Amino acid sequence: MKINQVEQLVGITKKNIRFYEEQGLLNPGRNRENGYREYGEEDIKTLEQIKLLRKLGLPIEEIRLMQSGKATVADSMRRHMVTIEREQRNLEQSAKFCEMLKGCDGRLCDLDAAQLLEKMSEMERGGTSFRDVTRWDVKKVRYAGAFGASGVMILLMVGMFFFMLWGFLSEPEEAPPLVLAVIFLAVPVAVAGGVILALLQRIREIRKGEADDAKQF
Repeated sequence: MKINQVEQLVGITKKNIRFYEEQGLLNPGRNRENGYREYGEEDIKTLEQIKLLRKLGLPIEEIRLMQSGKATVADSMRRHMVTIEREQRNLEQSAKFCEMLKGCDGRLCDLDAAQLLEKMSEMERGGTSFRDVTRWDVKKVRYAGAFGASGVMILLMVGMFFFMLWGFLSEPEEAPPLVLAVIFLAVPVAVAGGVILALLQRIREIRKGEADDAKQF
């Protein structure tokens, strides 16, 4: 089975599949004739297990321990439950902090952020962890970068298409044969189409957030 088929069957992007291969969680066979990866039923089963565990928030290293037999599912889940309970306590502390801020009726410019940050630091020294949504800001930048680069290329190809079309129509006696003209016009259209497909794939990758997950573990 090819990687495109695996992507559709399991619902994991090709980039993520290769990421798991790099991490040693997946080891598909190779076609002896062309060297391409070939995925079998066991690989599909492994990917489904990985997908399940990642949805539960387990880190790569914990999955690696289970695969190697150094930890049972129960062992890993007990450790993971400790992490979940700690996160739950952190959320409760964050909720209390937000509840306190609900009493601030003033504007943002009147808020003593330095004092509140110091209070947060004290709580963090006591073991509390607050959510940091900086990675979502980074994700917005990634979207902007993807759309910006793709937009420039698409506009360039559209401009090239209409420029060539204008040239062929304004001076038909100098225009190449019809078949050749169609080929010339098809080139920017094909390039623009490829850019759009690449953009859609990039959007899917950003939404999946696997790169962000990898940085956490």
